[in-house]
Amino acid sequence: MRKSFMGVRLRRLRAERGMSQVAMANALGLSPSYLNQLEQNQRPITVAVLLKISRALGVDVQQFSEDQEARLVAAMQEALTDAAEPITLPELQELATQMPALARAVVAMHRKGVEALERVEAMALRMGDERSDAVATRAMPFEVVRDFFFANQNHFDGLDRAAEALALEARSQGGHLADWLMQRLKKRHGVRVVLMDDAEERKRRYDPVRRELFLSNALEPGQQAFQLGTQLAFLEADESISELIDVPPFKTDPASHRLARIGLANYFAGALVLPYGIFLQAAETLRYDIDLLGQRFGVGFETVCHRLSTLQRMGSPGVPFFFVRVDRAGNISKRQSATHFHFSRTGGTCPLWNVYEAFGQPGRILPQLARMPDGRSYLWIARTVSRGQHGFGSPQKTFSIGLGCDIRHASRLVYAKGMDINDPEAATPIGMGCKVCERDHCPQRAFPYIGKPLEIDENQSRFSPYGSE
Repeated sequence: MRKSFMGVRLRRLRAERGMSQVAMANALGLSPSYLNQLEQNQRPITVAVLLKISRALGVDVQQFSEDQEARLVAAMQEALTDAAEPITLPELQELATQMPALARAVVAMHRKGVEALERVEAMALRMGDERSDAVATRAMPFEVVRDFFFANQNHFDGLDRAAEALALEARSQGGHLADWLMQRLKKRHGVRVVLMDDAEERKRRYDPVRRELFLSNALEPGQQAFQLGTQLAFLEADESISELIDVPPFKTDPASHRLARIGLANYFAGALVLPYGIFLQAAETLRYDIDLLGQRFGVGFETVCHRLSTLQRMGSPGVPFFFVRVDRAGNISKRQSATHFHFSRTGGTCPLWNVYEAFGQPGRILPQLARMPDGRSYLWIARTVSRGQHGFGSPQKTFSIGLGCDIRHASRLVYAKGMDINDPEAATPIGMGCKVCERDHCPQRAFPYIGKPLEIDENQSRFSPYGSE
């Protein structure tokens, strides 16, 4: 952990609790003079002090983490790309570290400004072209839900523990999890499970009137257990799910509300199929070898990767991963993060990222050391997955799955074998997206960086597609 000075956050925390400096020092077991030095940024905050804050005041140490700082820095870089004068990375880092509430306000104002501009454009479209069906652009439901999961670091402790308890109960009975879940649905809820013919284009369909749950017989046992677990979540964890989403914006957006319910039910199902303690222990033992984990738990590559990105239980966290699923056109259909990694909402993603190279080598795991413009390095692994109904001529869909972590965790992963993770020059330089990436000499740049004026000179030709003044 690098030296972190967080005096403003400490003073704000003390003010929120209505505590004097002496009272807080006593609560933390520190001397008043030492606490004063911390608050005045004369001493860096240490891990030991963070743990004391967590224990004595019940504060989530994530509020003081470098990951939170990096998220804010990335979001502010995007929000301030068209500022009147360039804002340097150290300035943004200082703001994110010392005044995170102000940093979040800047990001929020930028997003509101973008939404207001979109509404004005939509209104002008209606008034000028008489197209009455044009409506104001707003965040789509899947974007609202994605931001909700991102804000919670992709971990919901109550749901996770409830699912783990059920999984341990099932394991104590022996047999296959899917069979146990079918019996529980029948005995506890009067729900009968019926296997559907392959021709049915659904994995799961529930008839609440007849209390019948239809499952595709094309599903593997692990996939069946996941679908059964999802239905069980709606029946047994409904109250917990409702508490999590009984907040804005879900209260006023029915579509986002329904989609969030499905997302949380799927989260419950994943925690049921891959129970936290057992799965984390296996992951650490196998050095996060995804193929071996899939074989041990009877699930696919994507399911393992997705679950790995949720292992952030307080007191026993796994490696904090970020998880993405992209298609050949570069569309990101899933984006989950237990940490700070951030890609742009505008301008696409980076073509130098190995998730795109994976399409050229289907089925093969490709590791990559990558470095962002702020100097932070990551270990990424990527592999394609394909799915679709069986049989000749059946439609198939192919995605690339990416799983990454900060370089400081790389030694815990089998995929770092043979890599020189201590050599900064060994990492591939990537960015959040061309429009918000400040790298000057990238030959793969598709758009100019919008944070600087574009340099146009008819007397010279560059190797890089765009230059800036």
